[in-house]
Amino acid sequence: MKRIPIVLVLLGAAACFLTSDPGHNASVQVSFATQAQTAASLSRQPSFGVAQVNDTIIGTDTLVYTSVEIVLREIELKRVETVACDPAAGEDDPCERFEAGPVLVSLPLTPGAQQTFGLDTVPAATYSEIKFEVHKAEGTDTTDQAFLAAHPDFAGISIRVRGTFNSQAFEYTTTLDVEQTLTLVPQLVVADGVSTNITIFVDVSRWFVKEGVLMDPANPDRSVVDENIKQSFGAFEDRDHSGSHD
Repeated sequence: MKRIPIVLVLLGAAACFLTSDPGHNASVQVSFATQAQTAASLSRQPSFGVAQVNDTIIGTDTLVYTSVEIVLREIELKRVETVACDPAAGEDDPCERFEAGPVLVSLPLTPGAQQTFGLDTVPAATYSEIKFEVHKAEGTDTTDQAFLAAHPDFAGISIRVRGTFNSQAFEYTTTLDVEQTLTLVPQLVVADGVSTNITIFVDVSRWFVKEGVLMDPANPDRSVVDENIKQSFGAFEDRDHSGSHD
């Protein structure tokens, strides 16, 4: 039995979105979720609207998340007619870029998708991919330095997870630094003047699972955890912010 309704909230993002066609733009909201909002999930919430702490139970082991934080930067949207996001010599960049980082993303324990930032000048087009980086800030450039001045405890860390495993407190961190390219299924159609929403879905319930067994986050197989994290992302158009593409 698994119960992990968790949503991501972006904190303190300072960003800009570069476009090539300012005359035909629309608003695209970017949200994050780790659990679809359903009638069942809503019925589990107390009357004041905050979900209880969630857990993953496999066999006799129980993992409870109390916080999950991720450092992200550099978000791009790729048009369907674009082969790659690297411009050829002498050409404009064929992808729409949203610089948003490094920023710290925190995951509150509530179901559904929650908006984290808005892209207000997205050119009308059809987009097939969204791209971003799970980032380890090391202070090697001015943006990293500014981020670490605000979050010094994230030096050299891209993800931090806190919680309990079989009632014992743990803190898990990783230096994973990886670019994520997610295929949008269905493709995102941005029409002139019509707002829409993309949800980036993260299945955190399987991060500490190896061959069907729940690992102790205090001493896991780190290579498996990192691979689970890389495989846990997905993205889709989500107009009703339900956290589900159905």
